[in-house]
Amino acid sequence: MSKKFKDHAPTIQQIQADNLSQLATKFWAPNPPKPHASYDPKVIDTVYQDEINREKSSVRRIMLLEFSQFLENYLGQITTQQRNYTNLWVSRKVVVFTAYGIANKKADGQMATKSHVLSIAAMVNEKFREAVPAWEACKAKPDHFPEFFKKVMELSLVEGEEKVTLKEKTLLLTFLMHCFNSLVCDSPINYWCGLGSVSNKEIESDLKKICEGAGAKTGFPPDVDLPLTGTTRGRIENFFQISEFWKVVKKNDAKADDQTKSKNDKERRFLANLIQHFYGILDAISDKDTVDMNKVHYCERFIELMVDLEAQLPTRRFFNAVLDDAHLVVRCSLSNLSKRPEGKLFVELLDMLKFYSGFEIKDSTGTALTDHEMTDIHYDRMASLQRAAFKLFPDLRHFAMSNISSIDTRKTLSAHFEKLSARDLTALPLICISYRLSVMRRNNQHQGIPPRAHGCLALPKLNLQFLTIHDYLLRNFNLFRLESTYEIRQDVEDAISRLKPCRAEDDSTLFQGWARMAQPVTAFSVVEVAKPISERTILRLYGPTSPSLSMSGNRSKENGKYQLDMNRTAEDSTEDVYQSFNVVMRRKPKENNFKAVLETIRDLMNNDCVVPDWLHDIILGYGDPGAAHYSKMEKTISCLDWNDTFLSINHLKSSFPGYTVRVTTSNPSEQKPPFRITFPEPSNTKKRKHDSKEEPTTAPKMELVVEPHVIPNRGPYPYNQPKRNSILFTPTQIEAIKAGMQPGLTMVVGPPGTGKTDVAVQIISNIYHNFPNQRTLIVTHSNQALNQLFEKIMALDVDERHLLRLGHGEEALETEKNFSRYGRVSYVLSQRLALLKEVERLQESLNVLGDVAYTCETAGHFYLYQVVARWEKFLSKVRPKVAKAGSVESIKEYFPFHKYFSNAPQPVFKGKSFAEDMDIAEGCYRHIKKIFQQLEEFRAFELLRSGRDRSKYLLIKEAKIIAMTCTHAALKRRDLVEVDFPYDNILMEESAQILEIETFIPLLLQSLFTRFVRLGVPTVDLDAQGRARPSIACLYNWRYKKLGNLPHITSLPEYKKANPGFGFDYQLINVDDFNGVGESEPNPYFYQNLAEAEYVVAVFMYMRLQGYPAENISILTTYNGQKHLIRDIINQRCAENPLIGIPSKVTTVDRFQGQQNDYILLSLVRSRVVGHLRDVRRLVVAMSRARLGLYVFARVSLFQNCYELAPAFRLLMSRPVHLHLAPVETFPPRRRVDQNPPGPRLVIEDMPHMAQFVYDFYQDKIREIEAKIGFERRHAFLSKPPKRRGPPQVKPPGDPEEGDNTPMEEDKMEAVETSQAAVKEEDSSKMPEHPGVDSSDSEGEDTATIKAKGGTEEITEKS
Repeated sequence: MSKKFKDHAPTIQQIQADNLSQLATKFWAPNPPKPHASYDPKVIDTVYQDEINREKSSVRRIMLLEFSQFLENYLGQITTQQRNYTNLWVSRKVVVFTAYGIANKKADGQMATKSHVLSIAAMVNEKFREAVPAWEACKAKPDHFPEFFKKVMELSLVEGEEKVTLKEKTLLLTFLMHCFNSLVCDSPINYWCGLGSVSNKEIESDLKKICEGAGAKTGFPPDVDLPLTGTTRGRIENFFQISEFWKVVKKNDAKADDQTKSKNDKERRFLANLIQHFYGILDAISDKDTVDMNKVHYCERFIELMVDLEAQLPTRRFFNAVLDDAHLVVRCSLSNLSKRPEGKLFVELLDMLKFYSGFEIKDSTGTALTDHEMTDIHYDRMASLQRAAFKLFPDLRHFAMSNISSIDTRKTLSAHFEKLSARDLTALPLICISYRLSVMRRNNQHQGIPPRAHGCLALPKLNLQFLTIHDYLLRNFNLFRLESTYEIRQDVEDAISRLKPCRAEDDSTLFQGWARMAQPVTAFSVVEVAKPISERTILRLYGPTSPSLSMSGNRSKENGKYQLDMNRTAEDSTEDVYQSFNVVMRRKPKENNFKAVLETIRDLMNNDCVVPDWLHDIILGYGDPGAAHYSKMEKTISCLDWNDTFLSINHLKSSFPGYTVRVTTSNPSEQKPPFRITFPEPSNTKKRKHDSKEEPTTAPKMELVVEPHVIPNRGPYPYNQPKRNSILFTPTQIEAIKAGMQPGLTMVVGPPGTGKTDVAVQIISNIYHNFPNQRTLIVTHSNQALNQLFEKIMALDVDERHLLRLGHGEEALETEKNFSRYGRVSYVLSQRLALLKEVERLQESLNVLGDVAYTCETAGHFYLYQVVARWEKFLSKVRPKVAKAGSVESIKEYFPFHKYFSNAPQPVFKGKSFAEDMDIAEGCYRHIKKIFQQLEEFRAFELLRSGRDRSKYLLIKEAKIIAMTCTHAALKRRDLVEVDFPYDNILMEESAQILEIETFIPLLLQSLFTRFVRLGVPTVDLDAQGRARPSIACLYNWRYKKLGNLPHITSLPEYKKANPGFGFDYQLINVDDFNGVGESEPNPYFYQNLAEAEYVVAVFMYMRLQGYPAENISILTTYNGQKHLIRDIINQRCAENPLIGIPSKVTTVDRFQGQQNDYILLSLVRSRVVGHLRDVRRLVVAMSRARLGLYVFARVSLFQNCYELAPAFRLLMSRPVHLHLAPVETFPPRRRVDQNPPGPRLVIEDMPHMAQFVYDFYQDKIREIEAKIGFERRHAFLSKPPKRRGPPQVKPPGDPEEGDNTPMEEDKMEAVETSQAAVKEEDSSKMPEHPGVDSSDSEGEDTATIKAKGGTEEITEKS
């Protein structure tokens, strides 16, 4: 590891000793040791000049500023002698502008200091870089943001390097980009700029600013009135709404005074003036001299801002007028920077701007344009140019009369116009008329992997809004391509570094190392090149390496790449690259699926219509966010069968508090589930004027019509009884289930433990019973979540023949049944044989001759001519005559299937009433009828002979509920489309974890869910959790609007009892450095913390010695490196000890999402910077996994100052940060929560103290066992004595990791070999020592050093 990498992160002591940290502690940092000093504006100037704006500013210094809450606690601090929030010009007062720190000085009109404004912009930029909420500090006073934003615009246009440097202007451009990209989310800019709003009143002011600014800057020849597409006049005439607003703009300007006109004109011309300012900087770059990189960076950020404005419909529809008038793309293409090597990124961004400026979309309506429509636009532009040339220049008559297809190339246009003077060309309203390929054609020309690129790349952004579906897919396509390329390059670099190549004496390459994923080859040759098939060249490769390895077989190179390489080799006389191959490398299957995903996205882009109309605008981020809600859909279903959703009529009534419930029967004994509910039709709000007087003053209360009904008897066998739901759903959960049963988009937002999975399962069950012909597709992010959901569906009243689980991971289902595609085929075939045996038994019971149970077809004839006939004869005999009651005895006497149902529980008929026995008889017939219905469905499997055909038929005809992961949906989409796989509903579990494109691919056969929430799509927010103690739930319920507790949280005994042996049910335990070492990083991003790992394991051992079941304890951490370290420690100290054992799971927080356990030990690892835990969502997941006990091990001084995590750590800090134990208590719990533990509490000072205590506690337990069962039996009980071992070695991140989602006992973790001198047999009464037992010894220091080195050496030596 390089020294640079080791020194990358300072220690906590270095951070605290830093001048900036001391300054923050004195003036604004949270939790100061003494009160803050009074506000001093000079501090802001000092910090800005010394830290933010210095010549070589450090990103880490700015990170430290942002982390210390400089923006929230100081730049927004109120320090004023006179609070004036209405006027920035304050006479003889010094005012710091609330929430934005706009400082105003004295009466001379001097505005806010530049340092103050730029410091705010820098802090906001840093928050965006770290992907944390950036506008939270500005939401308190959003009405103050306009003045601050105006100051930003002024500083962006200041001339002169001495006033505002290019570096500072680049910072402001970055801030403007973030502002425009936040138009549609909840940011302060929305209160000033209505571009992202659908309200006409809000966007009117901006239309005035931008439209008139474009109109004022767009020049028309005075004697020519041409409706040229692309000019302001043409845009206004083609867009009715803008035309109307244009009239309002003119009318308002006529009434405005000179000061208002000047102000409006300044705002309207901002973008146009910014472009001119950019031209001045761009033109200052010469083609030969040394270029100032600050100028290059400014130009890059400016083009990036222009791309952002063009890539969003609310801004591009107005900004295009300014862009066309300024000829920005053309002028940048002709600039010196575009020809210099320093302008590589500038050129890439310019290409992106050129792409979006001519994107196939109608700006006025936002609809995508087809190839035919784009051709028409191109011809209209050319025709307009021809008319102008015909009228203004007689010498261009030949050009004006020519066929458009013969003159629309650059060559022909240059030939015609080169005869004109520069003045003539200026007078001619030239526009961009070049013809280019459509998005789909360009996309189809892309190779699977992009060419090698160095340096910074121009990446497309995944914003909240997209222009079209093709734009959405294209951005994801390009990003996924680049990401795949980067991952492949990383794998290649890793494999080569492990092979350790060097140059031999004979100038050949010698490999001195070994890699599991790569193998050197001694020769490689192409022995056959087959004829291209479907644009593919098939090569037969042969590459012997040794007697144990040879490669032969078919490989493909797309688009004749091999032939192109050979032609290039022949032309340039270069080396044949295929002859130089000397390494063969492989990748993990899960990582090597990029090609299938890219092909899937490409296929989607080539489809014309890929999403339903009602969802189209919402996916793009436009229109009414609630338009897809079921209440606004046209085909809302008023009457639905709720099956087993409700447990009783009282449960139903309590679930609809806003409705009056009317039950169709008044008999209480008949008011039992299941219920059919008819909802009232939505009232029509559009009333006629003459009816308005007749409307009542108060609207009537909505009424539900509830109809109880009885599920038809399914047969006399116990397994015929339907499975029922036992969950008492809350009103909010019922609303989510109701929305899910209706057409449209339903989004359920639920904090941890609120029953999201149970709601999803009930929605699926209700859809299954209400719409038996519909098919539901279930998609999840992980196999584990999919299996959990699938197992709950199996427990409901769903016929298992209608269930299908696709993809890998099915074997992890906790059932002996096989729900995979071929497993379901086997089930159908075996079920067919079983049903035919039932037919044979029925035939014998009816004394019918012949082989009727040979096939499904013969069984169908038997049913039609023998079974149905007997049933109809039975009905004719027992059916009651007119005005006569039916006879109970007649049912038993004439029932034709007595012998067949002789194996059912007897007696079949009770003989109490005619209605009851008739219902039983009908149930028996339904049982028989179902047999023949299933055989009719299985008949196709007799005709289809191959397993592939049978599995396809099962997929598209038989299965009603199909489950798969996002990855499987992406990989197999083409196969699913080929078999015409249909579905009516789609349910996405874990949708907040699913990436946008992963969500979109299965839908079409940042997450999309999160983007919908940010766009304001209506959600159902579950508001009651049923997992954790109320005290533990308080650690994360602040994140949600109103999160309460379900009744069982306070009523069940386990929640009323305290955790034995602990002073608190949750606690934050401070962990200091051990031997001067906190977090370590043996490999990049492979973080470990030895002190926390030892502390966590010690607490686990203590809990086991107290009697806690191992399966009730899980150990979580936030990094993979720490997970491996804890697992190794447990393997060496606990796994072989029958008194301790191993916990249920040791895994990362991300892997444990969706799971829970009674007791959680959580290690946060980091001691220098907070890291990715600053993402509040990850913190919520970490805090919400525990039901009864949560113990967090962390560096308190670091995490208590994190602004995003402050609410949770404020609660954690309210309790002591040293572990409090009550050793006299043992499991199971007996003490109530409100009682103090018996005896004195033991306060653990640090990790060595805990290690020594557990060691002594273990010895006491051994002595107790000796006293109870004797030494001999105790020796036999501890048959495998623990060993004193060396420090555990670290598993490198590159090693395969089995069982991340499985318990530790299934992980098959093996202890790493250590030196024989370090492995000593100990007496069985001794416990393995912790490193902290003798921390003063040098041995402890060696332990920490060996651990870090051991991990590094293993990574070097092993793959």
